[in-house]
Amino acid sequence: MPTSIELAAAANHEKQSLGGFDFHVMDKAKIQWYHLKAVVITGMGFFTDAYDLFCISLVTKLLGRIYYHQEASSKPGSLPPNVAAGVNGVALCGTLVGQLFFGWLGDKLGRKRVYGITLMLMVFSSIGSALSFGSSPKAVMATLCFFRFWLGFGIGGDYPLSATIMAEYSAKTTRGAFIAAVFAMQGFGILAGGAVTVFISHVFRKLFPAKSYSVDPVGSTPAEADYVWRIILLLGAFPAVLTYYWRLRLPETPRYTALVAKDQQKACQDISKVLNVEIQNDTKNNTIITEERNDSSFGLFSSQFLKRHGKHLLGTAAAWFFVDVAYYSQNLFQKDIFSAIGWLPAAKTMSALDELFKISRAQFLIALCGTVPGYWFTVALIDRIGRFKIQAAGFFFMTAFMFALALPYNYWTAAGNHVWFVVMYGLTFFFANFGPNATTFIVPAEIFPARFRSTCHGISAAAGKAGAIVGAFGFLYAAQSQDKAKTDAGYPAGIGMKNSLIVLGVINLFGLLFTFLVPESKGKSLEEMSRENEDQEQPNVDPCNRV
Repeated sequence: MPTSIELAAAANHEKQSLGGFDFHVMDKAKIQWYHLKAVVITGMGFFTDAYDLFCISLVTKLLGRIYYHQEASSKPGSLPPNVAAGVNGVALCGTLVGQLFFGWLGDKLGRKRVYGITLMLMVFSSIGSALSFGSSPKAVMATLCFFRFWLGFGIGGDYPLSATIMAEYSAKTTRGAFIAAVFAMQGFGILAGGAVTVFISHVFRKLFPAKSYSVDPVGSTPAEADYVWRIILLLGAFPAVLTYYWRLRLPETPRYTALVAKDQQKACQDISKVLNVEIQNDTKNNTIITEERNDSSFGLFSSQFLKRHGKHLLGTAAAWFFVDVAYYSQNLFQKDIFSAIGWLPAAKTMSALDELFKISRAQFLIALCGTVPGYWFTVALIDRIGRFKIQAAGFFFMTAFMFALALPYNYWTAAGNHVWFVVMYGLTFFFANFGPNATTFIVPAEIFPARFRSTCHGISAAAGKAGAIVGAFGFLYAAQSQDKAKTDAGYPAGIGMKNSLIVLGVINLFGLLFTFLVPESKGKSLEEMSRENEDQEQPNVDPCNRV
């Protein structure tokens, strides 16, 4: 841990000043306990986000069997197209709105003041989703969709707030790794969703054994199966509850306090508290700085903003849009892809709980072998390789592997070739997470001015969720067989799985192209990237009189 003398010497050696306020002490600080604690506190939100967003894809087939069974049908019940689209996509719609709203609110009221609200929304909405009530299938699904919209709304607020808080407290040489570590908790959330579903479905199928649908259509779905999906959704509330107290204890970031709230005395106190540096605030110096500040007054989307950051905002938003079209299509509908290639048995050969167990086991294996490692490769290498190279390489390999899956698709669906299809499919997840799925979250928190940082991150993230909505709704229909006789009940003919994978490959290629609009922020301070230090007079005064 650096001493106050070392920090003061470093500050004198290379001062990064903004209107007289010195952030160099934060940019050069070594890793401390606060940084690790902040990663856990902010990261647990993303653990919960991922669990809640992706566990619904595991239980949709179970919901279809429970609520939409049709007598004398040769296939198990399935959610009608509009219901399936709503259940899978309504949380993403809520997330988009939440990202825009809480991103804006985080710049207006401060990062900390609205941080606990997002968690409480997630807790109550998870509980409400699990308790979805109604006397008919339509009523149950409507209630579920209502609560999942508000669940998504709370999840949306986590994106700009968590990224901004972590960015504004981190040193410039480790900032990428810390923000990536927060986002990497999403991988553990996906993994936990699969593990929890495997465990609960296994327990229930042992307690309530049932025959396959082809043998006993009604008995293949025991009445107790209705508890299974509710328990899975309910458990998403617990990580958020456990994190709430610690979120309230997080101090506001000194950058927001000094640059936006203009309370430099409080900023000094927060730096002292977080970095364990003894600081005495000099009131006289603060007065001088307040008088000599010359804040730039250009607003969001003004000509000055667009000149400086318009290209950057287009790049971060477009890249996030394209990666989420592909990423959410693959994540939400991987069970359908596995069924299409024959890795999962035909639904009619299994009971409802057997099907749930095998779907969740497949998702768990993909998350364990492809998704989670990709996140942590980013954590380990982002401050060495840089954001641009990781994002560009990630999009390139996602494109390559998607075409490698799509073009010889008939070969992969043949008996004996499924294993290699799954391996390559897992690699698309690896390079998404050791690539644009992580970097699109990191970069918007680094390159925009403090007074717009949370808002611009929210805009970029919302563009991503618009892509996720396109993926969630579009892939559901597009991946249907071109032969109407082979489509799921209620669906029109689509373009087929092969052509859908080709489309996803083209989408990844567009993401690669827009990556070239995004600047490299490795090793640079937030003030250097946002050019805020160009808008300030530089009096030779330090408001935090280090002792």
